[in-house]
Amino acid sequence: MQRLVKRKDFLAAAKGLRANAGPLLLQARDRADEDCPRIGLTVTKKHGNAVERNRIRRRLREAVRDALPRAGRPGFDYVIVARRAALGTRFSELVIDVERGIGRLHSGSRRGPRPAAGGRATRDAVRADGDAANDV
Repeated sequence: MQRLVKRKDFLAAAKGLRANAGPLLLQARDRADEDCPRIGLTVTKKHGNAVERNRIRRRLREAVRDALPRAGRPGFDYVIVARRAALGTRFSELVIDVERGIGRLHSGSRRGPRPAAGGRATRDAVRADGDAANDV
């Protein structure tokens, strides 16, 4: 398992696909190569002191080590953003959540890439059926 260590790789994954999976948020990007998948873990300071954050990180690292060979695809970078609930979740459920999240990323049942700054829909946006969004 290769790890993401550079900030630009984390930022690139944040602009890609996203999926929620229980106590995790998964982000992914397709590198468009056939190299093995890489993984990055993020646990913010709001989730406890250093001891708790490191415990969450160790648990996630082991869960990914178990789930990635089954669920991951070559040529993808995955970033897992942990929530505090990852500390209290049973390990077997954590592995299932990682697999489920990666599956959602690749199945299409996830949120798409974030729109660029200023790319939000305007008040007079047009819906898919051609009607203006505010003509209800």
